[in-house]
Amino acid sequence: MTDLHIHHTRLTPQMRSVLERMARAGHPPLHTRSPQDARIAYEAGAGVLEVPKAPLARVEDVGIPARDGHVLPARLYAPTTAAGLPLLLYLHGGGFTIGSIATHDTLCRELARLAGCMVVSLDYRLAPEHRFPTATNDAWDALQWLAAHATSLGADPARLAVGGDSAGGTLAAVNAILARDAGIALALQLLFYPGCAAHQDTPSHATFARGLVLEEPAISWFFGNYVRSREEREDWRFAPLYAPDVDGVAPAWLGLAECDPLVDEGVDYADKLRLAGVPVELEIYRGVTHEFIKMGRAIPEARKAHADAAQALRQAFHKD
Repeated sequence: MTDLHIHHTRLTPQMRSVLERMARAGHPPLHTRSPQDARIAYEAGAGVLEVPKAPLARVEDVGIPARDGHVLPARLYAPTTAAGLPLLLYLHGGGFTIGSIATHDTLCRELARLAGCMVVSLDYRLAPEHRFPTATNDAWDALQWLAAHATSLGADPARLAVGGDSAGGTLAAVNAILARDAGIALALQLLFYPGCAAHQDTPSHATFARGLVLEEPAISWFFGNYVRSREEREDWRFAPLYAPDVDGVAPAWLGLAECDPLVDEGVDYADKLRLAGVPVELEIYRGVTHEFIKMGRAIPEARKAHADAAQALRQAFHKD
């Protein structure tokens, strides 16, 4: 893994150790597998570096109807059985192609535990079986349904938020714009290293194209599975930086990884929100890569990001 040496001085010792162990394991890259095999491999490895799973008072599987009649699997997490908890809709990452409730189970438990809120994790439909804009539509259908049914779930409909990582961060950012347009008030959009741009042309895409967790061939594979044309890539529902305006969207918390192809577009999106007068809190975690938030057992910055995100949720929900 000679490319790792390019980034040696930027990475924390713990992050370097993780990458070196990944290289020694020698698993075929996800983008060289079929989507089905990639999903199995990603799920098999998802919990290896996670913090221990937090026990919670409520963990329930629920079904959420999509506009075409399909029932979307979802999982509800709550640290207490008390009614009136604020609610976060969480959208997992995975390039619109991989990822599931199972791969993000530990992270959602941590957010529920630390933020003292209900979290609903959604299994939106994946590409290439379900291409653009299916994931966007599923995420938006879920948010609308949760807003309408929060009380019956034991949540407070006046304290809603949306969040996600990577492709899920894209979906969350888009949901925040759609919610503004529909008059659904959100307390926060919680974005871990979201994809925001139409094309992989920022400096960080070139700097971090090789040697780290998320590499250029994988990004091209993920996006190729989901979007089929330049027009779809430049649709703001895929690339929120192309949104005509973001005035009046929910306040944002962004947690980015310094050594990540997506870091520049995350900063650009934070700037776009700020220019529109949206309150933004931006954290860039130094020396770590894409996917770091799911490595809490090995990467201290992951545990810091969990705590920072939870604090942002608590403040947005007026729990502190």
